Amino acid sequence: MAIDQDMETGENRLKEDIRETLIQHGVNGTCKKTKESLWVVYFSTFVAVCGSFEFGSCVGFSSPTQSAIREELELSLAEYSLFGSILTFGAMIGAITSGAIADSIGRKGAMRVSAIFCIAGWLAIYFAKGALPLDIGRLSMGYGMGVFSYVVPVFIAEIAPKNLRGGLTTVNQLMICCGVSLAFVIGTVLTWRTLALTGLVPCFILLLGLFFIPESPRWLEKMGRHEQFEAALQQLRGKDADISQEAEEIKEYIETLEKLPKAKMLDLFQRRYWRSVMIGVGLMVIQQFGGINGICFYVSQTFESAGFPANVGTITYACLQVVVTALGAVLMDKAGRRPLLLVSGSGLVFGCILAGTSFYLKANELASTVSPLLAVTGILVYIGSFSIGMGATPWVIMSEIFPINVKGVAGSLATLVNWFGAWAVSFTFNFLMSWSTYGTFILYTVINVLGILFIAMFVPETKGRTLEQIQAAINNS
Repeated sequence: MAIDQDMETGENRLKEDIRETLIQHGVNGTCKKTKESLWVVYFSTFVAVCGSFEFGSCVGFSSPTQSAIREELELSLAEYSLFGSILTFGAMIGAITSGAIADSIGRKGAMRVSAIFCIAGWLAIYFAKGALPLDIGRLSMGYGMGVFSYVVPVFIAEIAPKNLRGGLTTVNQLMICCGVSLAFVIGTVLTWRTLALTGLVPCFILLLGLFFIPESPRWLEKMGRHEQFEAALQQLRGKDADISQEAEEIKEYIETLEKLPKAKMLDLFQRRYWRSVMIGVGLMVIQQFGGINGICFYVSQTFESAGFPANVGTITYACLQVVVTALGAVLMDKAGRRPLLLVSGSGLVFGCILAGTSFYLKANELASTVSPLLAVTGILVYIGSFSIGMGATPWVIMSEIFPINVKGVAGSLATLVNWFGAWAVSFTFNFLMSWSTYGTFILYTVINVLGILFIAMFVPETKGRTLEQIQAAINNS
């Protein structure tokens, strides 16, 4: 009995020692590694999304400065309209070249190029004495925006752990919203030249921060920089983390892709890529042709057309957009991509129906006291629904679904389609509203319904999967 008790006591002590060892080296080690990993990943994301904030600053600049610039520089409405719209053309050029730049000089190099173009643009606007330097500056800013719109979500997707990738990538859209909203607010109290100088701040923070963050490990491995690849991945995951399995998956995947010929734009239409391209481009079409840029660019005018105070509606819209986009970032890795897209699409349809009904009642002089409230409710439902899903999620999925050997050209194509859609919708919105106010929203309703069907039929769930697992699922489906 004594021997048995001694053996039992010894076993219990051994189990306790093992348990304590596991806690100290396992749980505590995991917490330590997680904190180290999160610190590097979060800081790298913060630096990258300074480019997103810059994006928003560029977009938001023209709205509060229109009257001051036109008065000081004696610009006609047509000249100022060119100044505003040329931003989109610069972004298209940036989108075309963004993939090639990001693939040739790296994700960090592409962000540096974008920041330099934006800085040059802001300075040209600040010192402008006429229409030409304004347009040149705006075009330069647009180019930087076009590159940022591709490279920032791609960089974040390639450095983030799979359980954080969606939420961190969504911060891209959140910071764009913050940049737009801040430019609108401070533009009401600053001169337009001073507002241009504030646009330099995120660029300088970005350029400084890039010296302290690692390059995308996947890009480094693709370029054959194996030691730098492992060092960057180790830095992102924590110095004590075991990266062997993740590193091996990335290496095997890239080795397979490297056996394929270098991709060109026409190669995207091959059978092996068609599903990824269809999903990426299709989501960009849905996002833009559902009416977002027409409604947002002319939201004040839309509220006025509905008989609602423009200032109240616009400020409410700006606040709602930031809050709901932040909520979407939180839900991205919890609810998943597909549910957010489907909920967002349903809200867009409902918002369009409410706004369209309001304009129909006004056109037929029915329920005059109800129609303005119905219009603002519809537009705010539309904006909130877009912000929680359709605004950020297509960019998140775009950064996840393309194989790395075609990510450059495929990302450029998707971004180009996005910017073309932004231009087409913003250009045609006023003409459509002149044709039929309620008919415009009926058209957007139909497009958003088709978008819901597309998402339900073709878009996969990418939450909680590595980029390599996503590719395997798409290619096998």
